[in-house]
Amino acid sequence: MGLLIGMDEAGYGPNLGPLVITASLWKVPGDPREFDFWQALQSVVSQKKPSKNGGLLHVADSKEVHSSSAGLAPLEKSTLPFLQLFNGEAKLDSLESLWQLLIAAPEHLDAIHKQPWNCNGGFSLPTAVESETVQASQRDLKAALDAVGVELRAFCSEIVLPERFNNLCAEYGTKGVMLTRLCMQLLTRVWDRTSTESTLIIGDKHGGRNRYDEYLDEILDGEMIFRVEESTAKSIYKVGKTEVRFQTKAEAHFPVAVSSMVCKYTREVMMERFNQFWSQHVPDLKPTKGYPVDARRFKDEIAAAQERLEIPDQILWRGR
Repeated sequence: MGLLIGMDEAGYGPNLGPLVITASLWKVPGDPREFDFWQALQSVVSQKKPSKNGGLLHVADSKEVHSSSAGLAPLEKSTLPFLQLFNGEAKLDSLESLWQLLIAAPEHLDAIHKQPWNCNGGFSLPTAVESETVQASQRDLKAALDAVGVELRAFCSEIVLPERFNNLCAEYGTKGVMLTRLCMQLLTRVWDRTSTESTLIIGDKHGGRNRYDEYLDEILDGEMIFRVEESTAKSIYKVGKTEVRFQTKAEAHFPVAVSSMVCKYTREVMMERFNQFWSQHVPDLKPTKGYPVDARRFKDEIAAAQERLEIPDQILWRGR
């Protein structure tokens, strides 16, 4: 048996809305460096778009699964079965239940609840597909995973709101260092360093960063870190029986792709709730995804309502 952790983020660049980082933990038969998820699960998942995959779950980089023109349905259809599988018998039927499932730190959940647009977490899920469709896909997915001896053991997410985002950027000096340190902290919640099983951790590279050993060292208890490779394509380290990789196009690995989709889905649903809130206070307001230029347009259009509602910039706007 081996363990595999895939990690990715969504929402690093916008001025509005959360940054979401997710790690997923999987138990696989044999050596995790050799296990082929795509081959093992070809009866239920595909890296190809729906028109070519015969109705299978589309699992890939979230940028490929989701598009603004298609709406939330394709991403929701492929992501919710994984989330529901991890949630077990409990229903995943609201934004609140999604937060409860993903967030490990109670204080971060409290911060989400305090935002005016999040104070009612009763926003219903799914938003664009039928619950029966999700349930059927979840049953097929579980059967396929069981048949090949794979177990989804954990999803864990950092949902970083603007105020915390700004504070961490100020504390760490740069946005890039903030992302790397948050990823390392998230790893501590899913990486069992006492495990005797062979473990592989894969994450997407953080911009132009090639060195990660000093940040790994911050979360380890003096364990020796062996640098295997550091290049523009990948950075690889060994810590005991664990191999840690940060590489470009990491979403080609199934666990990273699933984590990418969970990040994107969580952010998109939260942005839908955010847009609904502001549309209740500003007539004919065009929704935003929160990215630069359009975020400024949106902020200008809500300015009067923001002042009337006494909502400070510190909980709304990301400065970097």
